[in-house]
Amino acid sequence: MIIAAIRSGTDPTAPLPPATFHRWLEEPLYCPKCEAAYNLVLDYDQAISRHFLNDSRRHFQMLRKAITLGHATGHHISHFETNGVVVIPHAAPKAGPTISIQPLTHRIQ
Repeated sequence: MIIAAIRSGTDPTAPLPPATFHRWLEEPLYCPKCEAAYNLVLDYDQAISRHFLNDSRRHFQMLRKAITLGHATGHHISHFETNGVVVIPHAAPKAGPTISIQPLTHRIQ
């Protein structure tokens, strides 16, 4: 089971979990120390499964812990993904170095 937690108000920084259809769960995960909320997305077939609550309990615990630990860094990681027993943070790609070009002050003949 792969569950992605994406901070509300931001776009995913990595591809969403592989699925034919995605389902966004109605109840987000909240940071217990501030107002940050993370929306959850997963495969539709897994979300409507009969045993979803029991199968996903460990994944939700790991995501809650990652969100709580992310509070120390100001929630700069806006996309977490859990796959099995690992939580993978996806940081936003950093912008490359900017090049400043000086304008020409005289014409070259």
